[in-house]
Amino acid sequence: MKYTYFYIDLFTILVPLLASFHPRLQFYQQWGAFWPANILCSMFFLIWDVWFTKAGVWGFNADYVTGWYMYNLPVEEALFFVCIPYACLFSYHCIKVLWLKQRSYRQLSSIISGIIIVLLAAAVFFFHNKAYPAVTAVLLLAFIFYNAYVKKQAWMGALYISYGVMLLPFLIVNGLLTGSWIPAPVVWYNSKEIIGTRILTIPIEDLFYGLLMVGANTLFYEHLSLKKLHLYNKAGKLNRHTVT
Repeated sequence: MKYTYFYIDLFTILVPLLASFHPRLQFYQQWGAFWPANILCSMFFLIWDVWFTKAGVWGFNADYVTGWYMYNLPVEEALFFVCIPYACLFSYHCIKVLWLKQRSYRQLSSIISGIIIVLLAAAVFFFHNKAYPAVTAVLLLAFIFYNAYVKKQAWMGALYISYGVMLLPFLIVNGLLTGSWIPAPVVWYNSKEIIGTRILTIPIEDLFYGLLMVGANTLFYEHLSLKKLHLYNKAGKLNRHTVT
């Protein structure tokens, strides 16, 4: 029972990690973009996590963690910010390689972005006095508005599609963490700091928190991938010029 959270982390990343070496997918070749992006995003989310844990917005059941802590967080919680983004970015990569290819789905992205922004604005208005929905809604609203409407990122459509595909695994993992099929939750939430609507035992805010976490990783992953491609093309041009 002490290893419950650790096993959830492990089985979340195990299959995507092994499948990263599939000759048609070769996600391991994208590690140079994924790992720096993930480290940067994890630092932000860990600071947020430490803050909310200290404030009593959420906490962790000692019966389901190994007892190793970083500040006030169990080490499994830190692993969460590696395992979940890895699984999601692997799925994002697969969808782009096997399905979307050059299609960006800009119109779909714009529609979905608009719907989410309306929902987030309503959440800020009605639940501004509750820490989890208020902070999550403000940050995700800013993220979507900037990337969908200011920068008009081509990858937003792929992000929404891949996140939609990942919703079932997401519900299973978060269901376990919040106590859907086990005697007590691994992660508990202060009822005064959440909306109160749940999917199974999962606070509705987790859907938007997950999108923000995956979206932030995708933003930096795409930026670093593009930078890597630019350097590769530049090196290729220099080599051809030298040969000529």
